[in-house]
Amino acid sequence: MREGKAIAASLPHRLLIPESKGKAFPTVMALHGRGTDENDLVPLVSALKLSDTLLITPRAPFAFPYGGYAWYSIADDGVPDAESFETSLKLLRKFVDEVRSGYPIDPDRILLLGFSQGTMMAYATGLPKRSEFLGIAAMSGYVPYSSTPPMRFDNLRSFPIFISHGSADPVIPVRFGREAAELLRKAGALVEYHEYPIGHEINLEVLNDLSLWTHKRLSRD
Repeated sequence: MREGKAIAASLPHRLLIPESKGKAFPTVMALHGRGTDENDLVPLVSALKLSDTLLITPRAPFAFPYGGYAWYSIADDGVPDAESFETSLKLLRKFVDEVRSGYPIDPDRILLLGFSQGTMMAYATGLPKRSEFLGIAAMSGYVPYSSTPPMRFDNLRSFPIFISHGSADPVIPVRFGREAAELLRKAGALVEYHEYPIGHEINLEVLNDLSLWTHKRLSRD
C-alpha cells in the first residue's frame, strides 16, 4: 500500500491505496480506540498483507484530555455519553457515504474494523446497515446496546462478525466480549469469537486469526 490523497470529508483521515491499478477495490475502514488517532491501526492492517485493498482510517472527532482523540466521553454509569456518541455516529455515517463516492471502493466489499471505542462505533455503524458492509471485526469492545437511538439486533442473517477479547482485559472486561458474541449469535450473525490470555491489546495471535478471517471475507472465491 502507498499513501493516497485524502478528500475533504466530515472526518480527517488517512488513505492507503494499492500499488496496482483498478476501478474499484475491496476496502477496510479501521476505527481507532480512545487516546489515539488515524495513524494507530495502520501498522496492524498493513500487517494483514491484504492485496489490492484500500485502507481508510478516520480520526475520532473529540480531543482526549490525555492525548489523541475519542469517539465519545464516558457517562457516570460507565456507558457512552449519549450526546457525544450520537454526534460521532452521525459524522461517521456521513463519512462513510462521502468516501463511498469519493474513492474507488467496491461497494460490495467493505469491512469495518475497530478496536476498543472503535469497536463500539463499528457495531453502531455496521449493524443497522449490514447490507452495506461485508462484515465487522470487533476487537476488545462491546455492543453499545444502550446507545441513542437504541440499536436493533433482529435478524442479522448470517452477517459475519469477528470478535477478539483478552481474558485479562482491565479496561473492558472480557464478559463484554462474551456477551456481544452471545447477543449477536442469537440475532443470527455468523460470529467467530476468540479469547486470548492478554489485556487490552492486540498480539500476534489476534493478528493471525484476524488475518485469516479478513482474507476469507474479502476474497471473491
